[in-house]
Amino acid sequence: MELNKFSKSVTQDPTQPAAQAMLYAIGLNDEDFKKPFVGIASTGYEGNPCNMHLNQLSKEIKYGIQTSDLVGLIFNTIGVSDGISMGTPGMRFSLPSRDIIADSMETVVQAMSYDGIVTVVGCDKNMPGALMAMLRLNRPSIMVYGGTIAPGCYKNKKLDIVSAFEAWGEKVAGLIDENEFKQVVKNACPGAGACGGMYTANTMASSIEALGMSLPFNSSNPALSKDKMDECKLVGGYLKNLIRNDIKPLDIVSIESLRNAIKLIAVLGGSTNAVLHFLAISKAAKIKFSIDDFQKIMDDTPFLADLKPSGKYLMEDLHKIGGIPSVLKFMLEEGLLNGDCITVTGKTLKENLKNVKPFIKNQKIIYPLSDPIKKSGHIRILKGNIASKGSVAKITGKEGLVFEGPARVFNSEYDANYGISNGIVKKGEVVVIRYEGPKGGPGMPEMLKPTAAIMGVGLGKDVALITDGRFSGGTHGFVVGHVVPEAQEGGEIALIEDGDIIIINAKNNTLDVKLTKEEIDLRRKKWVKPEYKFSSGVLYKYIKTVSNASEGCVTDELQ
Repeated sequence: MELNKFSKSVTQDPTQPAAQAMLYAIGLNDEDFKKPFVGIASTGYEGNPCNMHLNQLSKEIKYGIQTSDLVGLIFNTIGVSDGISMGTPGMRFSLPSRDIIADSMETVVQAMSYDGIVTVVGCDKNMPGALMAMLRLNRPSIMVYGGTIAPGCYKNKKLDIVSAFEAWGEKVAGLIDENEFKQVVKNACPGAGACGGMYTANTMASSIEALGMSLPFNSSNPALSKDKMDECKLVGGYLKNLIRNDIKPLDIVSIESLRNAIKLIAVLGGSTNAVLHFLAISKAAKIKFSIDDFQKIMDDTPFLADLKPSGKYLMEDLHKIGGIPSVLKFMLEEGLLNGDCITVTGKTLKENLKNVKPFIKNQKIIYPLSDPIKKSGHIRILKGNIASKGSVAKITGKEGLVFEGPARVFNSEYDANYGISNGIVKKGEVVVIRYEGPKGGPGMPEMLKPTAAIMGVGLGKDVALITDGRFSGGTHGFVVGHVVPEAQEGGEIALIEDGDIIIINAKNNTLDVKLTKEEIDLRRKKWVKPEYKFSSGVLYKYIKTVSNASEGCVTDELQ
């Protein structure tokens, strides 16, 4: 078969002399014109530790591609640092960046007639955005994750990015002084790599490896390790094999491989953002998959990993005991995975894991099936008269399974931050943060700052929080996000008042306010829809095109 079936329309067509002249100009020759062209899509940029090294990794990948007799051509797309934008108006642009990344990668590969694509990704939205593009394009593809950051350290205590947020809460509460706070901030992030716990970046990287769209060990090889550099050099050979055998993303991503990915998320205690992203990924793959399907998998899969944010360890610690392949091997042997799914190696998941070593002896990160942290998954899909179309909770079991208390209502994240830091929020209350959904935020910002502040001021076990916004993968505590319908669209969360009794029940998967239907209807008649916060620009486009959170917040379908 022809390996250059797309690029030949540019390189082999005599009616395309201008295109060929431009390709000669970038240094290609007649022999190169016969080879498959591969786009190397880097989300590298200097402004974020998760992404600062990706352009260098892209050069290593290009070297491996060139030596595999392919033409590798690097291009860049955008990224947004969640850690830097968190708690600022910039966080409104984070989730929209996922779809911009998908659109831009799809655009370049289609416009330039590339035969395959390698995506080089780091921060949270890079990965689902890249995978959505790969699925839409359906050309031979491999994802390369930039890897996790090394842990920080201060006073012999391991630190990460969430340590910095929680230190702010501790300073506000008077538990630490300014110098102690400053030292935590200075030492939390020692260099390149994505946030170190089982937050959204590591959650998505791990689950995409389980899905089959990245090479073994890709998600757990640390950012600045020799293992990561060696992995990058191997990508070209594997991509050549995919092109030769015409193995494409839609051959790899199936309902069974999707289940494998989500089972791994359950075992690892991954981020709630995975719900949003895998709903969007399944749509791009044209696989029928809903939040209810997500819940069924969680019901059948135990939570086993003592990883941050709710646990003790970081991704680098997991790498030292065998990495994600060792976790997958353990799961396969315990009957939790379908090993027959094809992967980007051209082999099945079972074949990839055949020679993987089991965990090192006496490891303490992954609990045995006989003694799980929680017998079912930590992510719960809650429905009720606050969230008739669903909401997403992250309940590890350490918080308890039921919380009932009076509402303390805030109409923005900023109001909530003020309320938490100034003692307005009291023990036993349910903090309600609303008008932060995909249309109301807009952009469905993450609420790490208020949740970290709650932990920092010592209320982590004594208050709950619900929102139509999102949570960071670094969030822990009794929290419920992704409430649908959102407040901006007249959802019941917009009608809650201070003092209303809210019940969060992770046993029955319900989220309710103790109000009669008559009272809710009466309040709805009095409710006035606020003006959108933007009337032009990218966030206005997002408001007008985005679906709700229970449908993945996708923007490529008419709303």
